[in-house]
Amino acid sequence: MSYPDPRYFSDKGEVSAVFRPADTPPDHSTPTQDYHYLATTVVTQGEFGLYKVDMGPRAGGPTTHFHKGISESFYVLDGELELYDGDRWRTGGPGDFLYVPVGGLHAFRNASDAPTSMLMLFAPGAPREEYFENVAEMARRGGDEFGRFLVEHDSFFVDQGYR
Repeated sequence: MSYPDPRYFSDKGEVSAVFRPADTPPDHSTPTQDYHYLATTVVTQGEFGLYKVDMGPRAGGPTTHFHKGISESFYVLDGELELYDGDRWRTGGPGDFLYVPVGGLHAFRNASDAPTSMLMLFAPGAPREEYFENVAEMARRGGDEFGRFLVEHDSFFVDQGYR
């Protein structure tokens, strides 16, 4: 493997970094989860999307699914996170990491009585914010509308969807 071809052609760098203080409030909250949009696909110009997700005790998550256009990675920051790697459930703790390539089956949930926190990385970047903000309502509505929503957001479930 080699380095990617250059995409920046000036002989001088530019001031373009984006800083996000640790005390920035969540960008989206549900009764059981807080989402921090650390680096959206807009900010990274489609390179990746990075999100911090804080899950309350016994917070459910998506059931087994896969993506056709994006990989997804999970890095546990705090607590315990149940991660399905397509073969079996694993209990991840601080520092544990799961990479799911495009097409890889996966799921996650907080099955513990304590909160947990993780980083989720999508590559290339995708507009996951709309997904996070609307998936619960769309799941509640169900039917064809929910099915279209999932396909629009590159989420293909092999079972019921959310629990």
